[in-house]
Amino acid sequence: MEGIVITTIFLGFFGFIAVSALIWAYRYFLRVCRPNEVLIFSGKDYRLADGSVRGYEVLAGGRRLFNPFFEKVERLDLTVMPVHISITGAYSRGGIPLTLQAVANVKIDSDERSIHNAVERFLGRGRNEIMRVAQETLEGNLRGVLATLTPEQVNENRLLFADQLAREAEPDLEKLGLHLDTLKIQNVADDRDYLDSIGRRRIAEILKVAEVAESNAVKTAEESEAEAQGRGEVARRNAQAQIQRVQNALRELQADLELRARSEEERATARAMTARAEAEQELQQVRTELEKLRLQADVVIPAEADKVARELTAAGEAAEIAERGRAMAEVLRMMTEVWVDAGDAAMDVFILQRMESVMKRVADAARQVEVREVALIDSGNGKALPNYVSSFPGIVSGLFKEMRETVGIDIEAVLTGGGGMTEGSGGGKSASAPASLGRRLSEARESGEGFSKRPTTQHSIPKLGEERDGPTEKA
Repeated sequence: MEGIVITTIFLGFFGFIAVSALIWAYRYFLRVCRPNEVLIFSGKDYRLADGSVRGYEVLAGGRRLFNPFFEKVERLDLTVMPVHISITGAYSRGGIPLTLQAVANVKIDSDERSIHNAVERFLGRGRNEIMRVAQETLEGNLRGVLATLTPEQVNENRLLFADQLAREAEPDLEKLGLHLDTLKIQNVADDRDYLDSIGRRRIAEILKVAEVAESNAVKTAEESEAEAQGRGEVARRNAQAQIQRVQNALRELQADLELRARSEEERATARAMTARAEAEQELQQVRTELEKLRLQADVVIPAEADKVARELTAAGEAAEIAERGRAMAEVLRMMTEVWVDAGDAAMDVFILQRMESVMKRVADAARQVEVREVALIDSGNGKALPNYVSSFPGIVSGLFKEMRETVGIDIEAVLTGGGGMTEGSGGGKSASAPASLGRRLSEARESGEGFSKRPTTQHSIPKLGEERDGPTEKA
C-alpha cells in the first residue's frame, strides 16, 4: 500500500513536471505577432497561396510555432518614422534658388506586395537607416518637384506643392516598401529676397485691396450706421412716445392713487381727530372726576375734618370752660360756705393764703426804694449805723401800717394771731375759725373738687365717604 502511494506521488510529480515542460516549450516555440509589426520566418522554402515557393514567410498578425533548429524569426516595425527634410539652393522654375524645410511621416507599408519589397531592403536594418533612405528619396523628389514650380507657387500654395511632391515620391517609396503618410512644408525662403519683394508687392496689393475693402466697408458701415441710426431714431421716437404714454398713464395712476391716499388720509385724520376728541373728552371727564376726588380728598374732607376737629375742640374748650366755671362756682360756693362758717376768721385765712403774694408785693415796694448815697452822722454813741440798718425792716413795718390804715387789713395782727381786720373794717377775732377754714380748704384741695378735675373728651373724625352724623363724644 505504501509503495502504491509513493508511486502515485512520483507519477503525479513527474506528470506535473512534464505538463510544465510542455507549457514552457509551447510558449518558447510560439511566436505572436503584434498589430504594429510583421514576423518574418526564414530558413526553409515556404509555399505561398498562389503555389509559388519563397525562402521566407511573412506573418502579419496572429501567432505561429517555429522550429528553432531550422527556422529564424525576425520582426519588422510598422510604426511611423518622422523624416526631416531640408534643402538649400534648390532651383525653382525661373532659376530662383530656394531654401526649403519640410517634415514627412513615413512607415513600412503593410500591403502584401510592398511588404516583400521592404523585407528584401530593410530586414535587419535599424530605423535610422530606414529614415535616412526615406529622407534621401524625398529630397531628390523635392528638388525635382521644386524645379517645376515657380517660387510664387511654392510659397503661395504649399498644399498643392505637398500633394505634387507626394505623388512624385510615392512610386519610389513603394519600390522601397515605404508609405508616405503626411508631408508638410514648414518654411520656404530664398537668398535673393525674391520672395520678400514678391511679398512686399503682394503686401502692397493686399494693402491696397484692403484699403479699398476697408473704404467700401467703412462706406457700407456708414450707410448701415446711418440706416441703423435712422431706424434707431425712429425706434427711439416711438419708444419715447410709448414711454410718454406710459408715463402719462403712470402719472394719472399716481394722481388717482395720491387722491385716494389723500382722501383716505383725510378720513383717517378725521377719524383720528374724532377719536382723539372723544378720548380727550373722556380724559377730561376722568380728570374732572379725579380733580373732584382730589379736591374731595385734599380740601373738602380735610376741611370737614378740620371743621369737625375745631367743633370738637371748641366743644372741648367750652366744656372745659363750663367745667371750670362750674368748678369755680362750686369753689366759690364752698368758699362762701367756709367763709360763712369761719365768720371773722375768714379774712385771716384768706390773708394767710395770699400771704406769699402780699409779701412779694411788699418786698417789691420796698425794693423800689433806692438809696444812692447815705451820709451817717454819729453823735458819738455808735448808734447811727445800727439805726440805719434797722430802718429797712421799719420800711416793711411802715408798709403794713399803711395797708392797715388804707385797706383795713392788719397783717401784723394776722401773723401774730391777733386778727387781720381792724375795727373799722368790721372784722372780729375768732381762735377756732381759721383752723376750721384751713381744714376745709385742705379737704377741698385733697378731694380736687373744682380745682384739679378737668373734663376729658375724645372725638372721632369721620372717614372719607362716611356720612357725618355729628361728632361722637365720649367722656
